[in-house]
Amino acid sequence: MKRVLVTGANGQLGLAIKAATAAYPELSFVFTGKKELDVTSPQQIDAFFKANRFDYCINAAAYTNVDKAEEETAAAYALNENAPRLLAEACKQHNVFLIHISTDYVFDGTKGESYTTVDKPKPINVYGASKLAGEQALAAVGGDSCIVRTSWLYSEYGNNFQTKILEKAKTAPHLQVVSDLLGTPTYAPNLVVFLLNKINDSAFTSNVEHFSDGKTMSWHALAKRLTQIEIKEIASETLNLKAKRPKSTSLI
Repeated sequence: MKRVLVTGANGQLGLAIKAATAAYPELSFVFTGKKELDVTSPQQIDAFFKANRFDYCINAAAYTNVDKAEEETAAAYALNENAPRLLAEACKQHNVFLIHISTDYVFDGTKGESYTTVDKPKPINVYGASKLAGEQALAAVGGDSCIVRTSWLYSEYGNNFQTKILEKAKTAPHLQVVSDLLGTPTYAPNLVVFLLNKINDSAFTSNVEHFSDGKTMSWHALAKRLTQIEIKEIASETLNLKAKRPKSTSLI
């Protein structure tokens, strides 16, 4: 039986993995949030890996607030760069295969078509830069690993676009959602199936992979899928967001 460590267990992806465990009886899972394992602490990581045996580690721990990252830069880099480096070092030492979840926001959105794994990253905000730094940290450490970039995760789990839209829709007569930012929205349970099937079949064959649901659309179009109330289009510049957003970051 393959033993799988999942960090960031209380986030959207971690919760989606928890919900899927019954479908994978051949895998044994250990879920950790910050209370069980602070992934920014080298001492805690060292002790945890010495006390437990794993075959795989899915690093779903991340700083994901794109706008707050512009002000909380140190916190963003601690979780998005330093933690992956520490986990990579521990995984390399203990022969654990590391699966690190990254983002479409490592790209600047100016390509004009979908991004592939061979395209050169060029982030335009702190969040994207910190996630790219995490990818580079993994490459520097070496060891068996795969970076899985995904795009616009949403689901019924945790705090994300879907849960926010549905909560607002309970009381608002209509909603305004930006229509000029494009990506490939990904239902978190679909990413979970991709990851766990890959683990089950020992099928990770490259160092970087992209996974999304594959259909390019705007946040406005996604909102219309999620709720029946009226969704009005607005331009992203009218929101005065702290962080610049890439215009189109669909993944293939």
